[in-house]
Amino acid sequence: QARGYPARKLEPDAWAEENARLIGEEHIIGLCQGRMEFGPRSLGNRSIIGDARSSKMQSIMNLKIKYRESFRPFAPSCLVERASEFFDIDRPSPYMLLVAQVKEERCTRNASTTQPIRERINERRSDVPAITHVDYSARVQTVSAETNAPFYNIIKAFEKRTGYGIIINTSFNVRGEPIVCT
Repeated sequence: QARGYPARKLEPDAWAEENARLIGEEHIIGLCQGRMEFGPRSLGNRSIIGDARSSKMQSIMNLKIKYRESFRPFAPSCLVERASEFFDIDRPSPYMLLVAQVKEERCTRNASTTQPIRERINERRSDVPAITHVDYSARVQTVSAETNAPFYNIIKAFEKRTGYGIIINTSFNVRGEPIVCT
């Protein structure tokens, strides 16, 4: 209010639904809630989140928000109970420290590996292109209701709207800066 920014307060139930709606419309959300994460990754409390299904989201977030090369991949945050539907992974990865291959049935392997990398980087590689790296991998974060209920509820509401229990998650920081606190 002091700075004149438009704002409205949402009830907890409406909060997750509204975030899911905005993500589904390809808006990018700056999420600052609860206690700050400790460590090298944003895990849903100080995060920038978006639609992993969007073929343009990776480029937009890289160029306009992170100020880095447009091809650099983003990590997915996935409902823990859906992780094996998206990735070749057989365990939780709550701290975004494990890399897994995107499930073969989700991949679009139309690119030749002999093609120059500059031509391959912008091709759609899966049905979740914003988080699928050029080698069809992703650094996965699994999210459970027990570890972060508000973040889980956003992803669950997004799944209810779209059928996809997965979103992009990246930190507020840019190169050389720590994750934000406030």
